[in-house]
Amino acid sequence: MDLTPKVPADRQVLEAYGDRGFRVSGRRLEGSLLVFPREVLSWPVGTMDELSPESLGPMIERAGEVEIMLLGAGASMAFVPATVRRHLKDHGIAVDVMDTGAACRTYNVLMAEDRRVAAALIAVD
Repeated sequence: MDLTPKVPADRQVLEAYGDRGFRVSGRRLEGSLLVFPREVLSWPVGTMDELSPESLGPMIERAGEVEIMLLGAGASMAFVPATVRRHLKDHGIAVDVMDTGAACRTYNVLMAEDRRVAAALIAVD
């Protein structure tokens, strides 16, 4: 599925997802990711059961740069554990959870609007 919007060249654009990875700004990356407008990090979370405040350490480290974190929960939406939601809120980050495809599309729109957005994306088949 092609997700390519028109944005500045220095931004990380989510172009496709599936097959346990993503295409980000022309590069194929395997596994789950943390995506920021100017940076992409590998994220060792494969399911929502593995989500914890500790797993979001890199997100918290960039809290001043992130207003909203889109959580791509995999093939379907899931609930964010209260401890994770509270941890993000304590650092000034709102979380919006949705399936991974919706999170990819929403990230691109918000990033293109120059919002302070990041995405935590669980890879899907």
